[in-house]
Amino acid sequence: MAEIEKEKLTGVVERITYQNTENNYSVLKLEIKQRRKKVVTVTGYFPSINVGETIEVWGEWINHPQYGYQFNAAEHNTVYPVTIEGIVKFLGSGIIKGIGPVTAKRIVNHFKLKTLDVIENEIDKLADVDGIANKRVEMIRSGWEEHRAIKDVMIFLSSHNISTSHAIKIFSKFGKKSINIVKNDPYQLIYEIHGIGFGTADKIAKDIGYDENAISRIKAGIIYILFESTNEGHVYLPEEEIIEKGEQLLSVDESLIKEGIEQLLAENKIIKDSERIYLPGLYRAEISIAEKLKRMLQNPVKRIEPKELKEYIDRVEIFQSIKFTEMQKEAIIKSFNNRVLVMTGGPGTGKTTTVKGIIGLFHDKGLRITLAAPTGRAAKKLEETTGRKAKTIHRLLEFNPRNNQFTINPNNQLSDDLIIIDEGSMIDTYLMNDLLGGISVKSRIVIVGDSDQLPSVGPGNVLRDIIDSQTVELVKLDQIFRQTEKSDIVSNAHRVNNGEFPNISNRNEDTFFLIKEDDYSKIPEIIKDLCIKRLPNRYGYNPISDIQVLTPMYKGDTGANNLNTILQDALNAKKKELRRGEKRFRVGDKVMQIRNNYDKDVFNGDIGRIKAIDSEYQQIDVEYDLRRVLYDFKELDDIVLAYATTVHKSQGSEYKAVIMPITTQHFIMLQRNLLYTAITRAKELIILIGTAKAINIAVKNNKISKRYTCLAERMAGL
Repeated sequence: MAEIEKEKLTGVVERITYQNTENNYSVLKLEIKQRRKKVVTVTGYFPSINVGETIEVWGEWINHPQYGYQFNAAEHNTVYPVTIEGIVKFLGSGIIKGIGPVTAKRIVNHFKLKTLDVIENEIDKLADVDGIANKRVEMIRSGWEEHRAIKDVMIFLSSHNISTSHAIKIFSKFGKKSINIVKNDPYQLIYEIHGIGFGTADKIAKDIGYDENAISRIKAGIIYILFESTNEGHVYLPEEEIIEKGEQLLSVDESLIKEGIEQLLAENKIIKDSERIYLPGLYRAEISIAEKLKRMLQNPVKRIEPKELKEYIDRVEIFQSIKFTEMQKEAIIKSFNNRVLVMTGGPGTGKTTTVKGIIGLFHDKGLRITLAAPTGRAAKKLEETTGRKAKTIHRLLEFNPRNNQFTINPNNQLSDDLIIIDEGSMIDTYLMNDLLGGISVKSRIVIVGDSDQLPSVGPGNVLRDIIDSQTVELVKLDQIFRQTEKSDIVSNAHRVNNGEFPNISNRNEDTFFLIKEDDYSKIPEIIKDLCIKRLPNRYGYNPISDIQVLTPMYKGDTGANNLNTILQDALNAKKKELRRGEKRFRVGDKVMQIRNNYDKDVFNGDIGRIKAIDSEYQQIDVEYDLRRVLYDFKELDDIVLAYATTVHKSQGSEYKAVIMPITTQHFIMLQRNLLYTAITRAKELIILIGTAKAINIAVKNNKISKRYTCLAERMAGL
């Protein structure tokens, strides 16, 4: 049978209706001239496509049962536009950094049909156009070169089934070297490109011709297993577990995994301690934390006589009209008479009051005091509650993005008399090592936290390990103060933490509610109604700044991803929008930074609002606590919508009102410390939506996921 000849269409991409960045499937609106109907729908797989581009597509017309007639493209080719109108649309689409719609019109009005030839061969002539200075010319030159280069790279990467989103990340990292990098060492992508895992790199390697038994592949798989384990909080993995995971991941014989481990040990790329296998940085950090704390504990402090301390506490109680509990008094005394103190306690147990008492004592003695916390939000909260300046740990240690190191380090340490660190449960192994390295053994440290909350997002369980080592002075505040006893939030947080079902009466005066809903597919609409109408009308809450939706997971009907899409459309529709594949950002959106960026001085978990989207300069302007941060369009993987976020990402924050879906759909995540953490994020109101069964599962599940760490053992053994 003769092959059916494909039809050809040529036109300008007017709009990208849909684009799946994982497999490149796209739905385009194409303005064509071959047919009376000027705009048609084209579907197909387009690894790199932009609004304003002129393309040729080959395929056939189909009648979709839902969407009607569409042109299903089997092949396509990009061609430069040949009309004035086409060139204006092409250049004004934002495809070239430095050229927006207004500038595009100016350039085309000046050079007419020769415009693209001028940009290609005589780009310096752009300075002849009104409003284009030499600096802008250089920006356009760079943008044009990048546009040409990325086309070649995208075509190559697409031929190896690399998605558009990953291809853009690869090009952003390696530029024109991208093709060589992928050809020579595809496994390098795992460590250099966020979001590319072993599976993707392995597919590329096999496509290029890598032998599945190649020792380079085996070693890459082992390193990947260790890196992935840090995302689960592990500091090391037992060798047996690496072998087991390696067989599953690589589908090779156990002997090859063992050979890979031996070679990596010989190359010092991993470290073996007993049967524990570490990445070198984590091994050194864990040992270093134990040794630094030991040196501090061995350095004696000048103590205060009990009589003098009692007189001080009596003065503070009179001056501040408070009455310290015996445990609070003990904490104040131990903060001065010990080099290191850990103070823990749940909500309403007076941690803040005690910290103020400690600060007052050291201030009374004329000593220097520094306050810090792991995140900007936690530092701001500490500052507000104590009335003293507080910094993030990164700012305290003066991170220098030029050399990727801290200015405050073992060779240039802080010499303050007292350093108070809040939200200690959030500090991972790497950060605690850097923190202790920057503090003199002559300083005193007070680590404040709630050890019953979720552990750090990063590797380790540092606060819990320090407590379990029984080598550091510990004060655990457990008395709930009278002024907080009436708070349903506080009392229920403690009930949950003690393994008891929360008290839910749903009275008008309550601050803790359960909206019962068995059908989890209906919960998103309930959340939307609460955010848009019910809570703003009843309590006067601002839907964006005062209300935070927290959820156990990212995926599913009640996951953060779906809820963000729904709430964005409900709370921030019809604003200037930027589309990147399936992601949409609008002016006014609530967004969260999801990884530390020291260059921009913005950190994982910081929440801001989009103030402007500049298509010409390809930048998004985000405001964080009165600070403005600019993101290039290629950096947009660093931020996500934050109308809804996971409970893990909420650590260190407080919100006036919290809404949390809790259903058996989240079964795998229903743990006591997760529910406890979510409840303690709410200052005035918390609403759970779901079933009593799901709450009960979480309350009864006190099995904390085991993290492989050895810090407690190392500290106890020193």
